[in-house]
Amino acid sequence: MKKNINCDLQTCFMCRHTLPEWHTAIGTHKRNFIAKKGEVIIKEGDPVTGVYFVTSGNVKVHKHWGDKELILRFANDGAIIGHRGISSKTAIYPISATALETTSICYVDIEFFKTTLKVNHDFAYSLLMFYADELQTSEKKMRELALMSVKCRLAVAMLTLRDQFGINSDGFLNLHLSRQDLAAYTGATYETVFRTMNELLAEKLIHVKDKMIGILDESGLLDLSNK
Repeated sequence: MKKNINCDLQTCFMCRHTLPEWHTAIGTHKRNFIAKKGEVIIKEGDPVTGVYFVTSGNVKVHKHWGDKELILRFANDGAIIGHRGISSKTAIYPISATALETTSICYVDIEFFKTTLKVNHDFAYSLLMFYADELQTSEKKMRELALMSVKCRLAVAMLTLRDQFGINSDGFLNLHLSRQDLAAYTGATYETVFRTMNELLAEKLIHVKDKMIGILDESGLLDLSNK
């Protein structure tokens, strides 16, 4: 990581939900970094030292799943990462986090983070709601892995990524994603995803250009996602 002093104390999840008068304390305790594309920010199994926030860029949150990698979610636009390691016992990070592009990161150590929770009740409540939403999303993803075909899971993935990242001016998902990462996000092998993507292309549900994916038939993807 490369140190970067730029931070507006407004962008990240913590700053948005804490008291304005607490921002001076955050400014004193935070550390800002630039993570390069492919750089590991958190390594699964390492002892918890603190919590990270994405101020710009994109990070994949992933973990080992047998002999494969499973991407649990993508973090951007001020999102929090590393919070799953918070525990009253000796804690380790249960996930890894890797930058998918040049990404600005804000870091606070775990003791300051816990103090922030105690002092800022709105922040504690917002984090509780985030945990609840994340749990529901995780449970939904587990059901999809167990019950849905790869084709249906790909349809869900396309729509989910569209909702999170939006569409660029050329009509593609505003996200550069490798087929390997798409496979890890849908819980499938690279070969299966490659074959299924070709099916979606042939059915004119999507179109691709380099690593960019565009949605041609939203209703068709919605039909698949509800199967």
